[in-house]
Amino acid sequence: MKDKIILSVDNISKKYQDLENEVLAIDDISFNLSKGEFISIIGPSGCGKSTLLSILAGTDKDYKGNLIIKNNTNIGYMLQNDCLFPWRTILDNCLLGLEINNRLTKENINYVKELLKKYELADFMNKYPDNLSGGMRQRVALIRTLALKPDILLLDEPLSALDSQTRLTIGEDIFNIIKNENITAIMVTHDIGEALSISDRIIVLTKRPAKIKNIYQIPFNNLDYYSRRLDSSFNKLLDQIWRDLDVS
Repeated sequence: MKDKIILSVDNISKKYQDLENEVLAIDDISFNLSKGEFISIIGPSGCGKSTLLSILAGTDKDYKGNLIIKNNTNIGYMLQNDCLFPWRTILDNCLLGLEINNRLTKENINYVKELLKKYELADFMNKYPDNLSGGMRQRVALIRTLALKPDILLLDEPLSALDSQTRLTIGEDIFNIIKNENITAIMVTHDIGEALSISDRIIVLTKRPAKIKNIYQIPFNNLDYYSRRLDSSFNKLLDQIWRDLDVS
């Protein structure tokens, strides 16, 4: 598997400076990500999950340790909120990243249109975000990120703003899109069931300062989204991870 590793996190630590003293947010985090793998990161609220994701995305460079990314690896970052511009059509929203990166070629535009068709958004291509449900908006946000053809996709609690029923539906959508497009991904989430339904591995962090408490290899990662939830190991793993997160 070493030849498939495209990202390595090596003893990364992060401190914040507040008005009175330094606060250690992340302490000595190490793990590898292999091509085609989906990793979820779970931890108590405020432990530093999103901070770690910002370091991986390259938006936070003030840390100690080493982040090793394979040469020419393109990273895409999907935020919690869909951040769709209301004055742009769905297609134009999906093309935004390509515009910013001067990659608005005919080939790339056609690629985005094919993604919209493939994931049942073709009829909304020329409509505006306020015509879409919350779940559809998240699908559009994902396609906007995929338009840049990232080698690694980072997802920061992409379903947190949705109700529980919509979360299941869009969770399956994200699972299918990522699997179909063979995307390598790291997702931060606080929903254990969501992580078990999507991931190949789950990294559980402690409360702040965040350290790795456990790493779980998902034994049923060959199953589809809903079949995973019916597997005999699902509830056992959910209970184990829940106990890991017990900070009382």
